[in-house]
Order: sequence, then C-alpha cells, then structure tokens
Amino acid sequence: MARSQEHRALPAGLLASAEWQEACRSRDFARIFRLVKVKAGIYPSRVAALCGMTPSRVGEIMAGRRGLAHIDVIERVADGLRIPGAMLGLAHRPWEIPASSITEERPPEPLPAVPREPQRIETAEELDDLLALVDGRASRSTLTALRSSVQDYWRRDNAHGGATLRPAVVGHLRYVGRLLDSAEAGLRHDLQGVAAELARLSGWAYFDARQYSTARTYFTQALKLSHTQGDSLFMANVLSCMSLLATYDGNPSDAVALACRAQDAARAAGEQPLVMSMLHLREAFAHAALRDAQACHQAVDRSRAQYERSRGHEAEAPDWVQYFDETKLLVDTGIAYARLGEPARAEPLIAEGLRRENTDQQRGRAFHAYWLASAQLQLGKLDEACSSAGLALDLAAAIDSPRVSGHVQELHRRMLPYAREAPVLAFEQRMREALG
Repeated sequence: MARSQEHRALPAGLLASAEWQEACRSRDFARIFRLVKVKAGIYPSRVAALCGMTPSRVGEIMAGRRGLAHIDVIERVADGLRIPGAMLGLAHRPWEIPASSITEERPPEPLPAVPREPQRIETAEELDDLLALVDGRASRSTLTALRSSVQDYWRRDNAHGGATLRPAVVGHLRYVGRLLDSAEAGLRHDLQGVAAELARLSGWAYFDARQYSTARTYFTQALKLSHTQGDSLFMANVLSCMSLLATYDGNPSDAVALACRAQDAARAAGEQPLVMSMLHLREAFAHAALRDAQACHQAVDRSRAQYERSRGHEAEAPDWVQYFDETKLLVDTGIAYARLGEPARAEPLIAEGLRRENTDQQRGRAFHAYWLASAQLQLGKLDEACSSAGLALDLAAAIDSPRVSGHVQELHRRMLPYAREAPVLAFEQRMREALG
C-alpha cells in the first residue's frame, strides 16, 4: 500500500468547529471524512492517498459500512490528514513536535484550563504550593498529585495499553528527578519512592511496546531507586517485572533467577503472602518456558498455598499487588500450564478467569483471550480457538499494545496449517477488516 503523502494543515475554522471536535472525540471517521471533503476540499481519492488506504475503503467508511478501530490505522489517518493527536485521543504526533525536541520523548503540553468562574486562593498553604511550582520545589500537595497521576497511569495502561502513555510517564519521571535535586530532606524519601514507581511504569510501558532493551534500562533505574530507599518489597516488585521481561526476551533461565531473587527480597521485608503468591507464579512462567514441568507445578502449588494464607489480609498488601486476586490467580495458573504445553489443564482455568474479569480491563482480557485460543488450538478445538482469537482481535484493535497485537499475529501464523478451514478463513477476514 502506498505511503501517506504530505498535505497542508486542515483549516483552522474546521479544527475549531464543534461538529469536527465531536466527530474526532467519538472517532466517527465517516463524519470526519465527509467534513474534510466539504470544509477542506479533500476528496475521497485524495484522503485514500494521504492515509495509505484504497479509495473503495474510504468510500465504505464514508457510507457507514466499515469502521476504523485499529490504532495503527487511526494513527495513519491522523498523520495523513494532519489531525492533532489529542483530538483523536492519541499522543502528540511526531509532526506536532518542534524539530529541536524530536530527539527525546516529552510529555504532551497540557491545554490551558479555562475556569468557568474566577478561582480564589483559599489558604496560605495553597499559595505556598503555587509559588513552589514557580520555584520548582516540591510540596506535600505536589507529592499527592504525583501519586494520583501514577495511579491514573496504571488504570489507563490496563484499559488502553501503555504505548501512548510513554511520553507523559517519562516526562513525569524527569520532572520528579528535577524536584529531587532541590527537595527538602522531609520530602526527598517520598519523592524517591514516586520516582521508583514512575521508572517501573516507564519500563512496563516499553515492555508492552516490545522495546525490551529500553524497558530493562528503566527497570534497572527503578531497582536502584528502591535500593537507595531500602525498600526491599518494592525491589521484589521490580525484579518480578524483570523476570517477566526475561521470559518474553527468550532468557528463561535468567527469568527463574530474577523471580527467586524477588522472593528473597520480599521475605526480607516480612510476611506478605499475596506478594509471594504473585512471585511464585512469575517463577512458574519461567519454568514453563524452560519446559520444566516438575518445577513449574511446584511453583504453582506454592503460589496457591500463599494465596490461601493471604485471605482476609489482602488490605495489608501493598497497592501495587492488589490486582492479584483469585481471578488473576486462576488465569495466570492457566497461562503457566499453556506455556508448559498442558492445554487441557489450561483451558478451563483461563476460560473461568475471562468469565469473571471486569470488562473494563481490555488489555488484560485481550491477553487472556489469546492464551485461551492458544490452549484451544493445542487441543484441536478449531472453532473455539477462532472464536477466542476473534475476541482477542477485537480487544486488541481497541487498545494500543504492540505486545498483545504481536500475540494475535503469532496466533494467526500458528493457524496457517488450517488455512482452508472455514473458521480460520472467517478469522482472517476479521483480521483484514480490523488491521486494514
């Protein structure tokens, strides 16, 4: 398919119109294409050339017979028509960033807030916080805001994937680093904790993008920050992420060593059975990648035992492991069995996990649907595998996670021996529609 061609920016009046902004907000590309035709004089054939699509596909979209869901295609449209990324819920596009700053990722500049009524400084503490922003100094409210941002980043990462979050998260990490240079002793320790969490989140976002070397760099930074703090429990958290990264990066022996070291760090911090349960499953993943069935089953058994110990004490566990509930235990155990090549054990566990999961957790559900399809394909259940793969595809098209998209494409390659079967042909058609 032809590469997108250059064109001038869309008229300012069109970009400012309420109709245009609503169309972008809802990603109504039929209306967007009609508006660029009527208001900017860009006809469907030109839209197709600019966005790397066929004229017939553009016509089908304008007629409402097709939609756009996959993030890669949406980004092509944004770049081809010069639609600012923020209007479509994307990060700033490369052409929006001044040439002098392209060499490093920076957080998107926030749009100026327009208050509905004049705001009044209520207390002297708020005035101090405002002046602290000008001086570049941290205050307690700065710390609270940073922690809130981290929680929101994790929520958005789970719902939508981490690719579009990377510039903002890395920018926040740099900002906290600057605050640390001038922070008072009373705040420095807490700011280091926030920096460690942002470094781990940066590593996770790059891991989700399958940029493993960069992810490893940020995880290492997070490990050093938590070591400086003497926070053994958070060190265990980071080491568990590094273990999963090593499993994905084809180094399962390193993954086992990292998971076991994480367990040692967690033990040094005291009794935390929920943390230990999660860490034993990370070890199980690594043993499964090594095809060490005995070690994998032993790690799974230890994980279950620790989870039973944690019942009734979940609130005592750190925030970052609260996601690891009984549903996650079930589905991760199933994934360990699927990695090990025991699909009959894996299928019912992953299916039950998917049934229980919150529908807002799109990235997790896409990932788990992939593993369910993988287990079903191993069992020769072609209809069920294609149905689960279709669910993974639909969810992957709605988020920005190269890791999940890569899994779906891998699954498609594994279906090639059955390429003439009706369920596989139907799945391939769905892939063509979703991925353009």
